[in-house]
Formats: sequence, C-alpha cells, structure tokens
Amino acid sequence: MVGAEGEQIGIKPLREALQMAIDLNLDLVNVAPTAKPPVCRIMDYGKFRYEQQKKEKEARKNQKTVDIKEVWFRANIEEHDFQTKLRNVIKFLKDGDKVKCSVRFRGREITHADIGKKILDRVKDEVADISSIERIPKLEGRSMIMILAPKN
Repeated sequence: MVGAEGEQIGIKPLREALQMAIDLNLDLVNVAPTAKPPVCRIMDYGKFRYEQQKKEKEARKNQKTVDIKEVWFRANIEEHDFQTKLRNVIKFLKDGDKVKCSVRFRGREITHADIGKKILDRVKDEVADISSIERIPKLEGRSMIMILAPKN
C-alpha cells in the first residue's frame, strides 16, 4: 500500500486500508492489480482523472498528423505543367506531408511505362535534397506510383 504523499505504508488488510482512506477523506485505488500482493494507493481519484485527461489533451494538441497528398502526372506532360506540379510537390513536402506521385496512363500509353518511370525519376531527382523515397516507382494497374516522405 502507498500513502497519499507517496510514502510506503506496507502490506495491510483490505478493511484497514479502506478505513485509512476514509479517515483521510480520499479514495483507495488499485494501481497494480496483477502484482503479488496487489498494490493500492490512497489518492483523490477525481483529481487524478482530471490530471490524466489534461495530459492526454495536451499530447493530442501537440501531435502532428501526417497526410498523404497526391499529385497526378500524365505520360505526355509538357514542361510548364511539370514545373507547376513539381512546385506543389515541394510545397507539400515542406509542409511536412508525404506525397504520392502518380503517372496515370490512358489507352495505349500503358505500353510506354518507361516514360512514366522517367517522369517519376525526374521528380525524385528534383526533390532529393528535401525528401526521401518511401516507395520506389511501381506500376499498379494503369498507374505508376511513387511515395515521397519529407526529410527531418
């Protein structure tokens, strides 16, 4: 048994422990039920729960969720369109988000998958200083997909 100020009281019977908690106008909380013997503590349980909820709320507030942003390229993309989409990729990476770069093939374009690979390799080379490759370019159905993660 542990007291209200954290001091060790020792092994006590349940009735005696409950009476000590009632005398101090506090609660008897079983903090380690699987231990031999079980460990109980005398504390204000309402205050304890309030502190726990405050800590959890603060942890949730400080955590950063990583989104996956997707940027589509075409197999026959022009230079200006490529630069525009590349600027979006760079912006997303600087914001701390992962980026899924996809080349979508339509019709007979799928026979020239090497063109899509060249486009994704070019993106990879352009953003090599601010990102790392999480998934190499891979053909899935009618799309070739690569995932980039921001460097810390």
